[in-house]
Amino acid sequence: MMEQLPACSVELTMTLIGNKWKVLIIRDLMDGTKRFGELRKSVGSVSQKVLTSNLREMEECGLLSRQAYAEVPPRVEYTLTETGYSLISVLDAMDVWGEEYKEQMNHNTNRLSHS
Repeated sequence: MMEQLPACSVELTMTLIGNKWKVLIIRDLMDGTKRFGELRKSVGSVSQKVLTSNLREMEECGLLSRQAYAEVPPRVEYTLTETGYSLISVLDAMDVWGEEYKEQMNHNTNRLSHS
């Protein structure tokens, strides 16, 4: 975990989820527990190393939990914690903003093409 939390709450949030992989991991775990391979497929073109690193960081700061099963082959599952699930309102706001932005850009593009 971070040694000292930033004073600014926006900076703190960005520190915890400030890259696209973490946001996409949270998005995909909102539906429930997923195995590593499922996450790798659903998140997109992320490398195994980068996904592993992000999952470890998110586990360390309490956003998700990791459950390893002593099986052959090994099975590892990831689940959002209560803290992780509390980010749903943040992702919902990002979704609304993104849709509005796309709509605005499409409107501007259509307006320019009809001029």
